[in-house]
Amino acid sequence: MNTKKIILGIAVLTVLVAVVVPQNSFAYRGDPNIKGPNYTEERHTAMTQAIENNDYNAWKNLMQGNKGRVLEVINEKNFTQFAKAHKLALEGKAQEANAIRAQLGLGQGQKMGRNAK
Repeated sequence: MNTKKIILGIAVLTVLVAVVVPQNSFAYRGDPNIKGPNYTEERHTAMTQAIENNDYNAWKNLMQGNKGRVLEVINEKNFTQFAKAHKLALEGKAQEANAIRAQLGLGQGQKMGRNAK
């Protein structure tokens, strides 16, 4: 195979990965109005109930198999604050929600989790 074809193939693959992966990986970004990649009506209802009931164990079970900073940061002790931030975001109180998210060490809206402290 010719070197130019190999380099062109790698370049095309790199561009595809750079464009496609971020769009799928960062769909949620802390905005409860954006449906993430794992969204189903049933899961949404169960997640809403878990958060409204401050039921950390139900939330944790629903999050199994997911990746992300939220699973590194949220625990049983701070779940109530996480639920409060979610409620505030749903009420359109983004500043208040983001203040709590920052205290918890989570990203805020369009910023990415690890860099948004």
